[in-house]
Amino acid sequence: MVGLTIIGDEILSGRRVDKHFSHAIDYFQELGIDIGWAAYLGDDAASLADHFRRVRESNDVTFSFGGIGATPDDVTRQAMAVAHDVTIIRHPQAAALIEKRFGDGAYPNRILMADLPDGARLIPNEFNKIPGFSLSNIHCLPGFPEMAWPMMDWVIRSHYILPDKRGLTCYSFVVKNVRESELITMLESVQQQFPAVKISSLPRFPAEGLWQTELGVRGEKLLALQAVNLLKMRILENGYEVSQKENC
Repeated sequence: MVGLTIIGDEILSGRRVDKHFSHAIDYFQELGIDIGWAAYLGDDAASLADHFRRVRESNDVTFSFGGIGATPDDVTRQAMAVAHDVTIIRHPQAAALIEKRFGDGAYPNRILMADLPDGARLIPNEFNKIPGFSLSNIHCLPGFPEMAWPMMDWVIRSHYILPDKRGLTCYSFVVKNVRESELITMLESVQQQFPAVKISSLPRFPAEGLWQTELGVRGEKLLALQAVNLLKMRILENGYEVSQKENC
């Protein structure tokens, strides 16, 4: 499962709008991977440490955005160290990259970005050469999209085996004049018959006031098609009207 941690008081206060979540949805859907969860947290070291400890124990492949700079409110590095029961050390390769990038200007502040949890693995940053880092199943990236998104792509393509999305598809259709709750038993029955596909539902509230429910089926092409056809048949048998089937 893939999880996202998005960090920053400025996001929670509304001073900055998060762009990582919507980009990650598009990015991972293109790879045929579902995002299992996303968490927004402020710049509090204790809360972040508790969160990262839970994530570490879950083994979810997790990308964390923000909080790895050198200012006092950047506490992701310290929280990751606490969550993994290690100390902060000056990473020699990270220090060399920062010194090469900034020369004497690396000291006394920029070099602090080379102080990483012991055992951290570097994530290259082609934008300004200041690396992110990975520890266990958590990959820590800058908050700036122009840096973070290529770094996330590098992690995925360098360290993980991607699914073959060529065999995946998604279908959706709308059931008219029905509440979502009226379809639960039917959805559970079809899901039990096709456990390898994902069936989702979402209520709609059209202007004319009639209840509608949008259903989606996602998975391997043949199984998804079989599941959606069975679902449509069950819906029609119960007297409901459905829209034309379409790809998601």
